[in-house]
Amino acid sequence: MRVLLLSDLHANLQATEAVLADAAGWERALVLGDLVGYGADPAAVIDIVRGLAHATVIRGNHDKAAAGLTNAADFNPIARHAAEWTAATLDADRAAYIRDLPQGPVSIDGLGISAVICHGAPFDEDHYLFDADDAARAFDAADEDLILYGHTHLQIAFRQTIEATAWPSNQARRIVTPLDADMVAANGTARSLVNPGSVGQPRDGDPRAAYGMLDTESGTLQLRRVVYDISEAQRRIRAAGLHPQLAERLSVGR
Repeated sequence: MRVLLLSDLHANLQATEAVLADAAGWERALVLGDLVGYGADPAAVIDIVRGLAHATVIRGNHDKAAAGLTNAADFNPIARHAAEWTAATLDADRAAYIRDLPQGPVSIDGLGISAVICHGAPFDEDHYLFDADDAARAFDAADEDLILYGHTHLQIAFRQTIEATAWPSNQARRIVTPLDADMVAANGTARSLVNPGSVGQPRDGDPRAAYGMLDTESGTLQLRRVVYDISEAQRRIRAAGLHPQLAERLSVGR
Protein backbone atom coordinates (compact mmCIF):
# COMPACT_ATOMS: atom_id res chain seq x y z
CA MET A 1 0.00 0.00 0.00
CA ARG A 2 1.16 3.52 -0.83
CA VAL A 3 0.24 6.04 1.85
CA LEU A 4 0.29 9.77 1.16
CA LEU A 5 1.58 11.92 4.04
CA LEU A 6 0.49 15.57 4.14
CA SER A 7 1.03 18.23 6.78
CA ASP A 8 0.73 21.98 7.18
CA LEU A 9 -1.11 22.72 3.95
CA HIS A 10 -1.95 26.19 5.30
CA ALA A 11 -4.62 27.11 2.76
CA ASN A 12 -2.10 27.04 -0.10
CA LEU A 13 -4.23 25.76 -2.97
CA GLN A 14 -1.49 25.82 -5.59
CA ALA A 15 0.91 23.77 -3.46
CA THR A 16 -1.79 21.31 -2.47
CA GLU A 17 -2.84 20.69 -6.07
CA ALA A 18 0.79 20.26 -7.17
CA VAL A 19 1.46 17.69 -4.45
CA LEU A 20 -1.62 15.67 -5.32
CA ALA A 21 -0.70 15.69 -9.00
CA ASP A 22 2.84 14.55 -8.19
CA ALA A 23 1.70 11.84 -5.78
CA ALA A 24 -0.57 9.96 -8.17
CA GLY A 25 -1.19 6.32 -7.27
CA TRP A 26 -1.54 6.51 -3.50
CA GLU A 27 -4.19 4.39 -1.80
CA ARG A 28 -4.53 5.98 1.64
CA ALA A 29 -3.82 9.44 3.05
CA LEU A 30 -2.72 10.68 6.46
CA VAL A 31 -3.09 14.43 7.06
CA LEU A 32 -1.20 15.75 10.08
CA GLY A 33 -3.00 19.03 10.69
CA ASP A 34 -3.01 22.73 9.82
CA LEU A 35 -5.20 22.66 6.77
CA VAL A 36 -5.70 26.43 7.15
CA GLY A 37 -3.86 29.55 8.29
CA TYR A 38 -1.47 31.85 6.41
CA GLY A 39 -2.77 31.12 2.90
CA ALA A 40 -5.62 32.62 0.89
CA ASP A 41 -7.70 29.53 0.02
CA PRO A 42 -8.87 27.82 3.21
CA ALA A 43 -12.23 26.74 1.81
CA ALA A 44 -10.73 25.15 -1.31
CA VAL A 45 -8.05 23.30 0.65
CA ILE A 46 -10.58 22.04 3.20
CA ASP A 47 -12.74 20.75 0.35
CA ILE A 48 -9.78 18.93 -1.20
CA VAL A 49 -8.89 17.26 2.09
CA ARG A 50 -12.51 16.31 2.74
CA GLY A 51 -12.57 14.67 -0.68
CA LEU A 52 -9.50 12.49 -0.18
CA ALA A 53 -10.41 8.81 -0.26
CA HIS A 54 -9.46 6.66 2.73
CA ALA A 55 -7.98 9.60 4.63
CA THR A 56 -7.32 10.09 8.34
CA VAL A 57 -7.10 13.77 9.26
CA ILE A 58 -6.16 15.39 12.57
CA ARG A 59 -6.18 19.02 13.66
CA GLY A 60 -3.33 21.50 13.98
CA ASN A 61 -2.97 24.65 16.04
CA HIS A 62 -4.07 26.92 13.17
CA ASP A 63 -7.15 24.76 12.62
CA LYS A 64 -8.03 25.19 16.28
CA ALA A 65 -7.55 28.95 16.10
CA ALA A 66 -9.62 29.36 12.94
CA ALA A 67 -12.37 27.20 14.41
CA GLY A 68 -12.55 29.25 17.60
CA LEU A 69 -11.24 26.47 19.84
CA THR A 70 -8.34 28.71 20.90
CA ASN A 71 -7.95 32.49 20.77
CA ALA A 72 -4.54 32.51 19.05
CA ALA A 73 -3.12 34.61 21.88
CA ASP A 74 0.24 32.90 21.52
CA PHE A 75 0.43 33.57 17.76
CA ASN A 76 2.55 36.40 16.41
CA PRO A 77 0.50 39.33 15.05
CA ILE A 78 0.78 38.21 11.42
CA ALA A 79 -0.34 34.66 12.19
CA ARG A 80 -3.10 35.91 14.46
CA HIS A 81 -4.47 38.20 11.75
CA ALA A 82 -4.42 35.29 9.29
CA ALA A 83 -6.30 33.09 11.76
CA GLU A 84 -8.92 35.79 12.32
CA TRP A 85 -9.25 36.34 8.57
CA THR A 86 -9.69 32.60 8.05
CA ALA A 87 -12.35 32.39 10.76
CA ALA A 88 -14.25 35.24 9.13
CA THR A 89 -13.92 33.69 5.67
CA LEU A 90 -15.08 30.13 6.36
CA ASP A 91 -18.73 29.23 6.17
CA ALA A 92 -20.39 27.33 8.99
CA ASP A 93 -20.01 23.91 7.35
CA ARG A 94 -16.27 24.17 6.74
CA ALA A 95 -15.69 25.76 10.14
CA ALA A 96 -17.49 22.83 11.75
CA TYR A 97 -15.34 20.39 9.80
CA ILE A 98 -12.06 21.73 11.13
CA ARG A 99 -13.58 22.24 14.60
CA ASP A 100 -14.47 18.53 14.72
CA LEU A 101 -11.10 17.22 13.57
CA PRO A 102 -9.66 14.85 16.18
CA GLN A 103 -6.72 15.76 18.36
CA GLY A 104 -3.56 13.73 17.91
CA PRO A 105 -2.02 11.38 18.65
CA VAL A 106 -4.18 8.95 16.66
CA SER A 107 -3.05 5.36 16.11
CA ILE A 108 -3.25 4.09 12.54
CA ASP A 109 -4.15 0.49 11.74
CA GLY A 110 -3.73 -1.56 8.60
CA LEU A 111 -0.25 -0.45 7.53
CA GLY A 112 1.66 -3.59 8.44
CA ILE A 113 3.64 -1.52 10.94
CA SER A 114 2.45 0.11 14.16
CA ALA A 115 2.02 3.82 13.43
CA VAL A 116 0.68 6.96 15.08
CA ILE A 117 0.07 10.48 13.77
CA CYS A 118 0.21 13.77 15.67
CA HIS A 119 0.60 17.42 14.82
CA GLY A 120 3.28 18.60 17.23
CA ALA A 121 4.39 15.62 19.33
CA PRO A 122 2.79 12.56 20.93
CA PHE A 123 3.07 14.20 24.34
CA ASP A 124 1.71 17.63 23.29
CA GLU A 125 -0.10 18.43 20.05
CA ASP A 126 1.28 21.99 20.05
CA HIS A 127 4.92 21.22 20.88
CA TYR A 128 7.58 22.11 18.30
CA LEU A 129 9.78 19.04 17.87
CA PHE A 130 13.15 20.07 16.43
CA ASP A 131 16.05 18.09 17.89
CA ALA A 132 17.18 14.69 19.14
CA ASP A 133 16.24 15.49 22.75
CA ASP A 134 12.65 16.22 21.75
CA ALA A 135 12.72 13.16 19.50
CA ALA A 136 13.71 11.00 22.47
CA ARG A 137 10.76 12.39 24.44
CA ALA A 138 8.47 11.59 21.53
CA PHE A 139 9.72 8.01 21.30
CA ASP A 140 9.17 7.61 25.05
CA ALA A 141 5.62 8.99 24.79
CA ALA A 142 4.49 6.58 22.05
CA ASP A 143 4.51 2.81 21.70
CA GLU A 144 4.38 2.68 17.91
CA ASP A 145 7.34 1.97 15.62
CA LEU A 146 6.48 4.81 13.22
CA ILE A 147 5.58 8.26 14.55
CA LEU A 148 4.48 10.87 12.01
CA TYR A 149 4.29 14.55 12.94
CA GLY A 150 4.26 18.06 11.47
CA HIS A 151 4.04 21.59 12.93
CA THR A 152 7.68 22.69 12.41
CA HIS A 153 7.45 22.89 8.59
CA LEU A 154 10.80 21.07 8.40
CA GLN A 155 11.27 17.83 6.48
CA ILE A 156 13.25 15.68 8.91
CA ALA A 157 13.48 12.17 10.35
CA PHE A 158 14.91 10.52 13.43
CA ARG A 159 15.60 6.86 14.19
CA GLN A 160 15.73 5.11 17.54
CA THR A 161 17.76 1.94 17.91
CA ILE A 162 18.35 -0.21 20.98
CA GLU A 163 21.90 -1.14 21.94
CA ALA A 164 22.63 -3.71 24.62
CA THR A 165 25.06 -2.60 27.31
CA ALA A 166 27.46 -4.68 29.36
CA TRP A 167 27.01 -2.52 32.44
CA PRO A 168 24.75 -2.37 34.24
CA SER A 169 23.54 -5.86 33.37
CA ASN A 170 20.24 -6.47 31.60
CA GLN A 171 20.00 -2.86 30.48
CA ALA A 172 19.61 -1.34 27.03
CA ARG A 173 20.59 2.05 25.70
CA ARG A 174 18.19 3.86 23.39
CA ILE A 175 20.02 5.81 20.70
CA VAL A 176 18.22 8.59 18.77
CA THR A 177 19.87 9.65 15.51
CA PRO A 178 18.80 12.32 12.99
CA LEU A 179 18.61 10.88 9.48
CA ASP A 180 20.17 12.83 6.61
CA ALA A 181 18.30 11.04 3.86
CA ASP A 182 15.17 11.27 1.77
CA MET A 183 14.35 7.57 2.22
CA VAL A 184 13.54 6.23 5.68
CA ALA A 185 13.26 2.57 6.63
CA ALA A 186 9.82 1.93 8.05
CA ASN A 187 9.79 -1.83 8.34
CA GLY A 188 10.10 -2.46 12.06
CA THR A 189 13.89 -2.90 12.19
CA ALA A 190 14.09 0.38 14.13
CA ARG A 191 11.64 2.99 15.35
CA SER A 192 11.27 6.06 13.15
CA LEU A 193 9.99 9.58 13.81
CA VAL A 194 9.26 11.45 10.58
CA ASN A 195 8.07 14.92 9.63
CA PRO A 196 7.09 14.99 5.91
CA GLY A 197 7.47 18.78 5.87
CA SER A 198 4.98 21.46 4.96
CA VAL A 199 2.90 21.41 1.80
CA GLY A 200 1.94 25.06 2.00
CA GLN A 201 4.74 26.94 3.75
CA PRO A 202 8.15 25.16 3.89
CA ARG A 203 10.68 26.68 6.29
CA ASP A 204 13.85 24.74 5.51
CA GLY A 205 15.17 26.99 2.76
CA ASP A 206 13.59 24.94 -0.04
CA PRO A 207 10.46 26.68 -1.38
CA ARG A 208 9.11 23.56 -3.08
CA ALA A 209 6.07 21.93 -1.50
CA ALA A 210 6.99 19.04 0.79
CA TYR A 211 5.23 15.75 1.47
CA GLY A 212 5.92 12.09 2.13
CA MET A 213 5.05 8.72 0.63
CA LEU A 214 5.03 5.56 2.71
CA ASP A 215 5.30 2.26 0.84
CA THR A 216 4.20 -0.49 3.19
CA GLU A 217 5.31 -3.29 0.84
CA SER A 218 8.93 -2.14 0.60
CA GLY A 219 8.96 -0.79 4.15
CA THR A 220 10.26 2.62 3.08
CA LEU A 221 9.14 6.20 3.54
CA GLN A 222 10.24 8.72 0.92
CA LEU A 223 10.42 12.45 1.62
CA ARG A 224 9.49 14.34 -1.55
CA ARG A 225 9.47 17.90 -2.95
CA VAL A 226 7.55 19.35 -5.87
CA VAL A 227 7.60 22.71 -7.67
CA TYR A 228 4.34 24.67 -7.64
CA ASP A 229 3.07 28.05 -8.85
CA ILE A 230 4.42 30.21 -6.02
CA SER A 231 3.67 33.46 -7.83
CA GLU A 232 -0.05 32.64 -8.00
CA ALA A 233 -0.14 31.67 -4.32
CA GLN A 234 1.56 34.99 -3.51
CA ARG A 235 -0.85 36.95 -5.68
CA ARG A 236 -3.83 35.42 -3.92
CA ILE A 237 -2.39 36.17 -0.47
CA ARG A 238 -1.89 39.82 -1.38
CA ALA A 239 -5.33 40.06 -3.01
CA ALA A 240 -6.93 38.67 0.15
CA GLY A 241 -5.40 41.46 2.23
CA LEU A 242 -3.21 39.13 4.27
CA HIS A 243 0.17 40.36 5.44
CA PRO A 244 2.62 40.61 2.49
CA GLN A 245 5.29 38.77 4.49
CA LEU A 246 3.19 35.62 4.14
CA ALA A 247 3.56 35.92 0.38
CA GLU A 248 7.23 36.88 0.40
CA ARG A 249 8.39 33.97 2.54
CA LEU A 250 7.05 31.44 0.05
CA SER A 251 9.80 32.39 -2.41
CA VAL A 252 12.60 31.54 -0.02
CA GLY A 253 11.09 28.69 1.97
CA ARG A 254 11.51 30.43 5.31
